Amino acid sequence: MLGKTAGGLLWMARYLERGENTARLVDAGLRIALTRSAASEEEWTSVLATAGAQARFAEIYEKVDGPSVINFLLRDRDNPSSVLSVIESARNNARLVRTALTREAWEAVNVCWMTLREALAVRMSNDALPNTLRTIRQQNALVRGAMHGTMLRNDIYNFVRIGTFLERADNTARILDVKYYVLLPSVSLVGSSLDNAQWETILRSASAERAFGWLYGGETTPLAVADFLILDRRMPRSLAFCCAKLVDNLHHLGLEYGDRRQCHDLAEALHGRLTGRDIQTIFEHGLHEFVLDFIADNNALGRLIETDYRFNG
Repeated sequence: MLGKTAGGLLWMARYLERGENTARLVDAGLRIALTRSAASEEEWTSVLATAGAQARFAEIYEKVDGPSVINFLLRDRDNPSSVLSVIESARNNARLVRTALTREAWEAVNVCWMTLREALAVRMSNDALPNTLRTIRQQNALVRGAMHGTMLRNDIYNFVRIGTFLERADNTARILDVKYYVLLPSVSLVGSSLDNAQWETILRSASAERAFGWLYGGETTPLAVADFLILDRRMPRSLAFCCAKLVDNLHHLGLEYGDRRQCHDLAEALHGRLTGRDIQTIFEHGLHEFVLDFIADNNALGRLIETDYRFNG
C-alpha cells in the first residue's frame, strides 16, 4: 500500500474518533456544570484543558462560559479540532482513499459528515444540545459498524484501527490527567463527595459509568476508577485495551508485509509498561507523571508509525 493511502486511512479514523471524544467531553462538562453552576467557569476550563484547546480558545473568546466553549468545541471552524472541523477532515481523507474503502464504509463516513454539517449549522440552544451530542455519537457508531461489518481484515483495516486506538488512548489519558490538576479545586477535597462526583464525570466522559457499576457496584473511588480506565483490558477505552489493540493490529501488518519495524517494538514496550503494574504503584509514583509519560510515548508511537510506513513518502 502507498504510504499516502495508509496515512489517509489512519487520519480518517483519528479524526472520527476525535469528533466523538469531543462530544463526550462536552456532554460531561454540561452535566457537571448544571450541578455546580457556581463553579461552571472552572468546569468548562477543565473541558478545554482536556481537549488541549485552551490557548486557541483564548485567542478567539474573551470569557470562558458554557455557550462559548460549546460553540468553540462543536462548530467553530477557527478551531481545527472542533467536531465540525474534524468530521470534515475525516471525510476529506476518506474521499482521498475512497477506493480502499467498501461502498458501505464510504457512504457511512459521507452521511456522517452531511448529517453533522446540518446539525451543527447554527449555535446550539440548551434544548437542542443533548440531541445533537447524541447524534454525533450515533453517526460515529454507524461508521464503525459499517467498517467492522464490511471491510476485509487486511492492511487497510489495520491502519484504520491503529488510528482509532492511537486517538482513543490519547483522549483517555488526557481525561485522567486533567482530573487532579484542573477539575479538582483543592487538594484538600481529595476523597470528598465532590472528588467522587468528579470521578463519576470522568467515567461518563468515557461512556464507562454503567460498565464500572457492574464491576464495582456503588463504590466510586479514585483507585477503582483509575484502575478501570488505565489497566482493565476488558474496557474498550482503557489505556491497556487500546495498547493491546495497537500491538495486535501492528502485528497483523507485520505478517502481511513480512517484516518488523521499529514501531512494533515501541508499541510492545508501551503495552508492557501497563501489563506489569498495579494501580497502587502508579498512584504512589504519581498519576500525573504516569499519564504525561504515556501521552508522550503514545504521540511518539504515532510519529514512528508515520515514519516506518512512509506516510509522506
